[in-house]
Amino acid sequence: MAQEIERKFLVAGASWKDGATGTLVRQGYLSSVKERTVRVRVAGGKAFLTIKGVNRGVTRTEFEYRIPVDEAAAMLDALCERPLIEKTRWVVPFEGFTWEVDEFHGENAGLVVAEVELPTAGTTPALPPWVREEVTSDPRYYNANLAKKPFTAW
Repeated sequence: MAQEIERKFLVAGASWKDGATGTLVRQGYLSSVKERTVRVRVAGGKAFLTIKGVNRGVTRTEFEYRIPVDEAAAMLDALCERPLIEKTRWVVPFEGFTWEVDEFHGENAGLVVAEVELPTAGTTPALPPWVREEVTSDPRYYNANLAKKPFTAW
């Protein structure tokens, strides 16, 4: 069974952008219930269908499949819950880990969250200087919940 082990943090400042690469991401949810989310994502000319289970601490079940971009775009336009999630995902290497910093746009503008995927739940990565409060266990910061209650509505 595939598993995702990840921690999330709020981000301060913009120093993380130095040398980072960004990709525009458009994603939406076909299902966003607590027990499972089904996401469609288009990023960097590729598209994916992702199914995630319920969070158990920093771990959850995840299955991801590549799908045709035109089919993903059709699902985003016709089938996904609103609003869609629009963000630029920046890839930032730091001390042996790849951090993904999501700079949100649209109805979640102003929110910047960093995620780091880990090999085990017990792994403790060095934190970059621009990382602030950990929000891994705060469901408001799950993308599926940001689609239901955007950051600008908090």
